[in-house]
Formats: sequence, C-alpha cells, structure tokens
Amino acid sequence: MEKTDLASARRRMKSPNIKTRKRALKVLHDAKRKQQKNR
Repeated sequence: MEKTDLASARRRMKSPNIKTRKRALKVLHDAKRKQQKNR
C-alpha cells in the first residue's frame, strides 16, 4: 500500500509513469477539496 500524504503525492507528480501521476493528482485534488470545505 502506498502512502497518500501530500509530500508523497507531490513527489509522485514528477514520475514518468502516467498511472502513478494520476493517482498522485487525485490525492492532491482531494486534499484541496477538503481544505476548501473546512473554510
């Protein structure tokens, strides 16, 4: 199981692997959405 924290997701965005990048993007989008909801 891979980590789903923001630091790991940002690091995975630099990956050449498309699936990895998409998974990372999803984590980042979810985090951003959660942040908007808390305001």
